[in-house]
Amino acid sequence: MIALIANPMAGRGIVEVSFAFSLLIMAAGVLLLRGAMRQGRLRRRINYARGVAPPEHGTSVRSLRALPMTALTALGRLLARSGILPARTLTELGQTLAAAGFRGAHALWLFLGVKVALFFGGPLLVLLLFSTGNSSRRLVAVAIAAAAGLLLPDMAVRRIRTRHASRLQRGLPDALDLLVICAQAGLGLVPAIERVSEEMRHLHPAIAFELELTAHELRINSDTRVALLALGRRTGLDGLKRLTATLSQSLQYGTPLSTALRMLAAEMRQEALTRFEERAARLPVLLTLPMMLFIMPCVLVVVGGPAVIRVMHAFSH
Repeated sequence: MIALIANPMAGRGIVEVSFAFSLLIMAAGVLLLRGAMRQGRLRRRINYARGVAPPEHGTSVRSLRALPMTALTALGRLLARSGILPARTLTELGQTLAAAGFRGAHALWLFLGVKVALFFGGPLLVLLLFSTGNSSRRLVAVAIAAAAGLLLPDMAVRRIRTRHASRLQRGLPDALDLLVICAQAGLGLVPAIERVSEEMRHLHPAIAFELELTAHELRINSDTRVALLALGRRTGLDGLKRLTATLSQSLQYGTPLSTALRMLAAEMRQEALTRFEERAARLPVLLTLPMMLFIMPCVLVVVGGPAVIRVMHAFSH
């Protein structure tokens, strides 16, 4: 990088090459968009032939709004199927997106398409905005834009994942209490989970969605243990992992479901109380600096102000 900055001609050549490569990527995106539109038209015709949906005449506003998403998804699917990224990396990305609340292969494809679009679109935008000027500065700006295009989607997904996990953590104790009530009322595992998801749909939609998805998996999958463990693996939350392990052990060994859920709910309530006590114990340490900056000067002014005024009057006379 230092050599490129010292040699403006080399930097200008790299900028021109990156500009040409960005144009090539844009042309490939246009071709992918045309292919996605053609596949969409074929899919609508097939659905119409099956009697699923009526035909669409012309292009609606909704389809126009969905065109960028379709193009990015097609670009991400091409990148995922090209073999450039290892299968382990794709699996980890899929698990991270699932923990953030984004499910399915389309979410992974859209994420990859957004990263590629930002990686090439950011430097292209910088080149278009700063077409004149020092080539070394343009090269640095292009590098910063490319790095931002790669890092910003990951940072956004991590932030969304943290918020989603906090929502699940807040709704888990209430869900456990409702499961205990449903188990004591005589409901089975699947009806109890469906009932809890229905009751918590408005209060805690995140945990309600996860429980509803688990109930569907329990109805479809013959192995109950696999469907339950998928909930903890999908969310990555320790509390849900413990819940699924408790439910699996209760079904395996025949222990009463209400008793196991009641003990687990009591443990989670105690852990939540312990976390609150830890936060309260940190308050004096956190308040030390604000007290030194804002409260102590006021106290010193109130206490020592009259004495300072008297000393000043004594020296003045």
